[in-house]
Amino acid sequence: MTLLGLPPLARPTARLLILGSMPGGQSLARQQYYAHPRNLFWPLMYQALAAGDPASEAYPQRCQRLLAQDVALWDVLQRCRRAGSLDSQIERDSEEANDIARFLQQHPGIDTLVFNGAAAEQLFRRHLLRAHPDWQHRYRLLRLPSTSPANAGQSHADKLARWAAAVWCRHNA
Repeated sequence: MTLLGLPPLARPTARLLILGSMPGGQSLARQQYYAHPRNLFWPLMYQALAAGDPASEAYPQRCQRLLAQDVALWDVLQRCRRAGSLDSQIERDSEEANDIARFLQQHPGIDTLVFNGAAAEQLFRRHLLRAHPDWQHRYRLLRLPSTSPANAGQSHADKLARWAAAVWCRHNA
């Protein structure tokens, strides 16, 4: 099935861009980033920002909380074919990247790109970094452990430590 991703979530003042690969089925159905109830993205972000419990806030408030911290969200892929929600099921010949170059021009304050997992980083390198090799020196590129429930290889504490260090470092820069 051909999937179309979500629009970016950003303010003009964004300083950090978190990139996923392509939203999962529940996220696409609900038109919300990281909508799967077992995805750790929102709990990790709230813990990293010492913001309380994301379950106590509706999705629009969660988004506003990130935007207020100059954090932007998007995905590397705009469109692809995939059966199910796993990155490993994306058909490589169907991958179409978002126009991240234009996005970065429109958000000149962004200096850090965070990849939510290895797949997001690999897709970015394959589709974007080859065309823009200067980005390796222009931006801080940081791969963090995937927040997906499919990534059970690392503990919650380890994931939190890595995500908090990236977000807290940027938040206090």
